Amino acid sequence: MRFFVTGRRGQLGSALARVIPPGSFVGTDLPELDIRDAEAVRSAIAAARPDVVIHCAAMTDVDGCARDPALAHAINADGTMHVALGAAAARAGLVYVGTNEVFDGTLDRPYVETDLPNPVNAYGRSKLEGEIAAARHHGAPWIVRTAWAYGAGGRNFVHRIREIADAKGALRVVADEVSCPTWTDDLAAAILRLVERAPAGVYHLAGLGSCSRFELAKAVLEMTGRGHVPVESITSAEWPRPSRPPLRTALDAGKAASFGVPMLPWREALAQFLAGER
Repeated sequence: MRFFVTGRRGQLGSALARVIPPGSFVGTDLPELDIRDAEAVRSAIAAARPDVVIHCAAMTDVDGCARDPALAHAINADGTMHVALGAAAARAGLVYVGTNEVFDGTLDRPYVETDLPNPVNAYGRSKLEGEIAAARHHGAPWIVRTAWAYGAGGRNFVHRIREIADAKGALRVVADEVSCPTWTDDLAAAILRLVERAPAGVYHLAGLGSCSRFELAKAVLEMTGRGHVPVESITSAEWPRPSRPPLRTALDAGKAASFGVPMLPWREALAQFLAGER
């Protein structure tokens, strides 16, 4: 099976490049391909002749999306439309990588695929528009929602916690924002299994279990020999930022597991990731 991956240099795109055999992988990213250019996208996908397009490219700077929602829409919604049309024209399958932030974070249980999206910020709205575009212009995509992704080669919460601990010797971390930390290596392998084993549809793929940002920070410090670093628990209201985060957006990955696509428990995945970085 031949794969065409957008966002090749991102955390997930890089993880996919590690698990897909080189002869089956074609990846692209900025500057060689801007997904806002419909004709360039169509031509690139047609030239690659893929069986499946995995669309990872996105504007994921949540605060940047709040500052420039028009740009977020152009990349996450219109860009996805271009990729979906290109995949459909090439008669290739499509995997659209979505986000937990399509939900408003008001449920007291993990979200399942049939729960109604209701994004509360520009990033979530643009990614929901991407889901709609993928379904409308491709017809039968796999829509994969994930959460709190971290992996090698990227700037993410896990890396940032270590950096701040080393630079400042203390941290302040929000304790009322809860979701599922997800290792991109685990996610990449799960996406490939999903394409092989499950019909097109909406799926949640995220680390099993959930935690707060505060609990995740404590786990990172403990697993990297920094458990002595003090961490102050604060609320999201005490950490002002341009974008309002949904507070409780844990994802239930049971549907994917029922097709033989399980995810690792988040602590186990985090330990494996950190062990590999030593």
